[in-house]
Amino acid sequence: MKQTTLRPYGINANKNITFPVGTTVAVKNFYGKVGLDKAVGKHKERGRSLNSLIQALVSYRLTENLSINKASDWINRKDVLREFCLSKFEQRTLFRALEIIGSNKEEILHDIQNSLFSKYDFEHTDINMDWTSFTLWGDKCKKGKYGYSRDHRPDKKQVTVGLCELREPINIPIGMTVMPGNTNDQTHFKETFRQVSPKLRDGSLVTYDKGANSKDNNELVLGSKMKYLTSKKLI
Repeated sequence: MKQTTLRPYGINANKNITFPVGTTVAVKNFYGKVGLDKAVGKHKERGRSLNSLIQALVSYRLTENLSINKASDWINRKDVLREFCLSKFEQRTLFRALEIIGSNKEEILHDIQNSLFSKYDFEHTDINMDWTSFTLWGDKCKKGKYGYSRDHRPDKKQVTVGLCELREPINIPIGMTVMPGNTNDQTHFKETFRQVSPKLRDGSLVTYDKGANSKDNNELVLGSKMKYLTSKKLI
């Protein structure tokens, strides 16, 4: 039989592990460019660098994107540690870093907003807003409550998350709120809107779906000298 394709011979498996350096370089570049280094770093001055841990974690989520439990294993490899100037650490160190981020999320988001709006002259401040929920598989989250499950898991507790972005062609996220899992969209709307409204110009268009449409919410937007676009619930 005539061989028509080349086949490798004598290749043996080894323990070499690779990771995409391009991703880590991009994370480091934009991390500083949007001001995350200043917004995050000030919340932990001693011990391991909080910025380095978060940069490594973001790189992990952009490549492997598995559980947080496995993140410390991925980061604790020699080459990854060297890339982020870290020394070997225990899993609880990473969870502690996330706890610090969560405890200071409002201030961190505020600082990121200030950085973005000071660096870029956005052509508009029209926004899209939406709300979703995340199922919780543990029982340690204080905001975990039973509620309307978009994941079709009413047997599990959840949290609700509100998101806000500057609409096209900018499409940059500028806000995020986390509320208990039994918070409906009409109630959650107020938290998300109040978080981002100080950065919006008069006359901005606020777009949200019918789940958040209510007389109070519409008046809140109009009272802030802005306009709204939503849909009406069918009876």
